[in-house]
Amino acid sequence: MRHLFKLDPAKTLPDGAGERLIRSGTDGFIIGGTDGLNLEATRRLFQEFASFDLPVFVEVSDEAMAMPGASQYLIPMVLNSANVNWLLGAHHEMVKKYGAFIPWPHVLTEGYCILNPDAKAAQLSEAKTDLTADDVAAYASIAENMLRLPIFYVEYSGCFGDPRMVQAAKSELTNTKLWYGGGIRTLEQAREMAAIADVIVVGNILYEDFEQALATAKIDR
Repeated sequence: MRHLFKLDPAKTLPDGAGERLIRSGTDGFIIGGTDGLNLEATRRLFQEFASFDLPVFVEVSDEAMAMPGASQYLIPMVLNSANVNWLLGAHHEMVKKYGAFIPWPHVLTEGYCILNPDAKAAQLSEAKTDLTADDVAAYASIAENMLRLPIFYVEYSGCFGDPRMVQAAKSELTNTKLWYGGGIRTLEQAREMAAIADVIVVGNILYEDFEQALATAKIDR
């Protein structure tokens, strides 16, 4: 798996988008967002894409995303957050409330490092974004060696990131997979980040220039 499209339940794709996304060459989809989320919209989007023969991950960043029946769930922890709620607080409350129903074998935890201060996700999670490459490398090492997370996610959300930061994270990871998301608008940018990260995630451009978004899936495998 090298390329994923991120689908926002609060936004609208062009007519016929599903079939074209499936044929684009992508390896799968994440359903997730930051605001304007509701369970019914999440369920509709999941049902549309679950009918295709590609993996669909539901990222549970909010209770509105806690949709039963998905084949795989992603649970974010914002490692560079100043608010414990985004590290364990919200997770603790969700497990208390829904623990008996959580399909743990189908849950993957993501260790996020959010680096764009203007991103809604950074502001919501109170992420400390003024980090050095050494800071990012240390968070990656924590994700792999202390927390044993399957995914370390460098997130620039809304702007194209600094490849040096992504490389700093990559240098610390052996078993934990490095995912990158943020500002990928062209095939060239997709290739640049895919040369470093294990998986690239393409989101906003889907709703700004759909044809350009499709092209990002043509990275080398």
